[in-house]
Amino acid sequence: MPLPKRRKSKSKRDMRRAHYKATLPNLSPCPKCGEAKPSHRACPNCGTYKGRKVIETEE
Repeated sequence: MPLPKRRKSKSKRDMRRAHYKATLPNLSPCPKCGEAKPSHRACPNCGTYKGRKVIETEE
């Protein structure tokens, strides 16, 4: 099984890893309060999901 003859430099290693980026989550506005929230999740601000109250929140 072939093995590399020389060690890869830190520069080459980092160039290879340059494409692994964290992406921002897609946020959509809550239909009730308008606050940004992740899709298919209960709103952390008002506690609603699909028009129903599912989480008790402090108001």
